Amino acid sequence: MKRALITGVTGQDGSYLAELLLGKGYEVHGVIRRSSTFNTARIEHLYKDPHEKDNSFHLHYGDITDGVGISNLVRDLEPHEIYNLAAQSHVKVSFEMPDFTAQVDAVGTIRLLEAIRAAKIDTKFYQASTSELYGSTPPPQTELSLFAPQSPYAAAKLYSYWVVRNYRDAYGLHATNGILFNHESPRRGETFVTRKISLAAARIKLGLQSKLYLGNLDAVRDWGYAPEYVESMWRMLQQEIPDDYVIATGVGATVRDFCKASFSTLGLDYRDYVVTEDRYKRPTEVDALIGDSSKAERLLGWKSRVHWKELAEIMVKSDWERVSNKQT
Repeated sequence: MKRALITGVTGQDGSYLAELLLGKGYEVHGVIRRSSTFNTARIEHLYKDPHEKDNSFHLHYGDITDGVGISNLVRDLEPHEIYNLAAQSHVKVSFEMPDFTAQVDAVGTIRLLEAIRAAKIDTKFYQASTSELYGSTPPPQTELSLFAPQSPYAAAKLYSYWVVRNYRDAYGLHATNGILFNHESPRRGETFVTRKISLAAARIKLGLQSKLYLGNLDAVRDWGYAPEYVESMWRMLQQEIPDDYVIATGVGATVRDFCKASFSTLGLDYRDYVVTEDRYKRPTEVDALIGDSSKAERLLGWKSRVHWKELAEIMVKSDWERVSNKQT
């Protein structure tokens, strides 16, 4: 039985990845932060009583900012695969918490790589990279495109990208960067723009909200479906040789387009409800991110199926059902 360790297991990607690996017969270990309130809603359906004999899903208290704890966990578990999904992943928040973002998104990665190197174990490492690395570089963006980060989040992730490549070259680690473009789902956090839109559409339709306040409606993004994207992570670590891959749909749309599709799903016109405010705009904007995942299609056999318009419908219908059930 293969053993995998997932940091950030309580997040959108972590929960879908845990599902995928358990379905493939893995023993899955997830790292969760200690909190006075439960933060495991996305993985509750996977959790079993640890006393049950057939339990393949295990949770461990830890934090990517705790180098000693992470090192001990890697040494004790000796996982065959490690997926580093832990991050402060909100771009706007990274301008307000740059130091914390760097500690988690940059230094956290090298703590894991050092833990692998010190334990001298044979493991494959996946680093969750991001399309935000490209920043002001015009699309389409490939593995060879220029990096031009426009936020503390992107800068921290750029450090992680390069340190993964450095440890791969210097120490022979099987370490891979997955440069994933925006990927969403009904499990997306409610502070992220796509989920803000889908949830607001449902609440407005039910008379629970009157307006939706957003920033730059003209920003272009390449939005894919998170369950498909986590499969690409797994496929990367099944390769004999580590490498770096762009994962994207290749189809771009504006935030305005996503609003229109989302509100239209419920028979609403977004123009009646969406208001722009400067407070929600970034200090430095990223105008357009559209990825070219030809390499992943060729070498991993991976290709996206769900694109932004269908994704908007999936998210709105899920939020409509969720919010409606709360009212009954």
